Amino acid sequence: VQLQAFGGGLVQAGGSLRLSCAASGRTFSRLVMGWFRQASGKEREFVAAISWSGATTSYTDSVKGRFTISRDNAENTVYLQMNSLRTEDTAVYYCAASRLGAVLTSVRNYDYWGQGTVVTVSS
Repeated sequence: VQLQAFGGGLVQAGGSLRLSCAASGRTFSRLVMGWFRQASGKEREFVAAISWSGATTSYTDSVKGRFTISRDNAENTVYLQMNSLRTEDTAVYYCAASRLGAVLTSVRNYDYWGQGTVVTVSS
């Protein structure tokens, strides 16, 4: 599985961005998909994840109510809609895929990673 994330950019605080992650391969619909982010000088952290069916989602506390993860299995794409962006959301955002079948939040549970897309939120 190859993942390619895009949609990052520069936005003012309070603004919105929509990240997309396109996946290759025919097993996309069986994969749990996640978004992670890594700010400069910090470890990569969990942002959101979604089950293969889309019925189950999970979010880190700091983005609840502001970010929404979704997926389109017909298009092999997962999205992250980010609203009410804050300066602390500035980071490189990575999409990832897990074969484990459960919506998990740890980096080590994900098998495939995209190249990252940069999100910069200015004050």
